[in-house]
Amino acid sequence: MMWSVAGQLRAEPAADRLDLLATPVAEALRALPEADVARCGVAEIDPALADTAALCEHLRVPLHASANCVVVSGKRAGEVRYAACVVLATTRVDVNNTVRRRLDVRKASFAPMDDAVARTGTEYGGITPLGLPAEWPLLLDPAVADSTELVVGSGVRRSKLLLPGDLLARLPRAEILDGLGIPTT
Repeated sequence: MMWSVAGQLRAEPAADRLDLLATPVAEALRALPEADVARCGVAEIDPALADTAALCEHLRVPLHASANCVVVSGKRAGEVRYAACVVLATTRVDVNNTVRRRLDVRKASFAPMDDAVARTGTEYGGITPLGLPAEWPLLLDPAVADSTELVVGSGVRRSKLLLPGDLLARLPRAEILDGLGIPTT
């Protein structure tokens, strides 16, 4: 597969470079149907470019082709509820309304970095929708699910995954949630 949104990223088939993925991400990739695995690429990057804005500017990856995955949590009756949320880099996650209602919590917020990293088995700046804890919902903005190609985290700061949005939409516990991504101003 050729990745047209890659800008100056040099992508290779992800199945050939599992060494560029965090362990839970590599395991999740191996569990996908072969046809889906063939649609996934990985590109090695300078870890200093793991931040979406830096990556897009330096390697000319379009912001509309980049997606961010964040971990959100909230409490209800003493139970902490988590979700992973994926939105395009041109938007931000509507934590206070859309995610709070979906998790059915009084208050939702971004999970503390140390907690998110420990629970996902990934590095900060590399959190990705693949390989998340099985009990978490994976909330996708409709624009993410509709994207033909996306650049997302790989679980580590030294690479990025390239994959289609429909693949994310078919992952276990994935939900397309209207209003998840709100435009940045």
